Amino acid sequence: MGYYDDDYESSSRQKGNRGGKFLPALLGAILGGLLVLFTVPALGGAGLLPDNLYPSDGEENGLDTDENEVERNVDIDLTTNVTDAVDKASGAVVEVINIQQTDFWSQQPAGTGSGVIYKKEGNKAYVVTNDHVVADASQIEITLSNGTKLKGTLRGTDPLMDLAVVEIDGSKVESVAEFGTSGDLKRGEPAIAIGNPLGNFPGSVTQGIVSSADRSIPIDLDQDGNPDWQAEVIQTDAAINPGNSGGALINIAGQVIGINSSKIAQNEVEGIGFAIPSDVAEPIIEDLEKYGETRRPFLGVNIIPLSQVNTYQREQTLKIPDSVQEGVVVMEITPASPAARAGMKEMDVIVEMDGEKIKDPIALRKFLYTKAKIGDEVDVTFYRNGKKQTVKVELSGGRQT
Repeated sequence: MGYYDDDYESSSRQKGNRGGKFLPALLGAILGGLLVLFTVPALGGAGLLPDNLYPSDGEENGLDTDENEVERNVDIDLTTNVTDAVDKASGAVVEVINIQQTDFWSQQPAGTGSGVIYKKEGNKAYVVTNDHVVADASQIEITLSNGTKLKGTLRGTDPLMDLAVVEIDGSKVESVAEFGTSGDLKRGEPAIAIGNPLGNFPGSVTQGIVSSADRSIPIDLDQDGNPDWQAEVIQTDAAINPGNSGGALINIAGQVIGINSSKIAQNEVEGIGFAIPSDVAEPIIEDLEKYGETRRPFLGVNIIPLSQVNTYQREQTLKIPDSVQEGVVVMEITPASPAARAGMKEMDVIVEMDGEKIKDPIALRKFLYTKAKIGDEVDVTFYRNGKKQTVKVELSGGRQT
């Protein structure tokens, strides 16, 4: 009689129905489970099952593995890009020490900053830094990224743009920075600052973003309370501390997009630093290296804003119409300058150049430095003794206005 004999079933039910059914069912479940365990992965790997019947490890844990992997790869790639950029540029960032004469016998460091080696030619190399980093230095010392100290020779400075070029021995130089284009920068792009903060942490790296690619900030060169220039700068939240001045602001490709220059140093302010855009800096650097000064169109006048002149002087000395509220007053004319050759005189009130309104000294400098070229002939419109006149002035090159 077999296991499925009617007599056996009948007698089994009478003697113990539960025990007789449980064991075969258990064995069947175990065998079925093992069958699923070994066959489903094989079928899934062969592509014979729908994707949702064969979940990935990530899905079993409530995660989408593919998305998680993408996020992880992005994080790794970004970190790799930053470290690669730093490795590419950091060797060209140097420490700049300003040494000044304290008395007849001795000298001592008066301050430290940073600089960027931008060129190596023959046995010479050239470093760009800030004018304020090397101002009044009797000696300049450059420390390379490997610790080698070299004597620096000042080639030229531009206080208006806060740039300076220093020449060093090129035989010890191994790295030269690559300059990128700042004109295409967009807000939110990564920005990395490399420099020597506080003079004690050479090669320090801080990371942030480009907060603004074309910020304008006032520059007061003579500290008289009146801006002399509106500098076009890159604003970044990458930490720029004292000693970072003159160092490199680089992009994710390791290219220099700016020369770090300043920050807003107030207790309630955090993360507002500025750098001179590379597109602005490069032609100035070239002039400083070649001529020792920035070759800009030169008018040859010393001026003040008309807004600073009181009502009595406007009426009695300048004799200009009441309708004229903006312009610049010529206080002094440089002998043999373009303005002198054109017949301009002291107390002339300049109101236009080539049809563009000149409302203050900043506007006049902006016209000369950004829209005119050495050798250009421009129309200068001014008031003299209450009469409006226009003369043609051929601009020459120089550092002054």
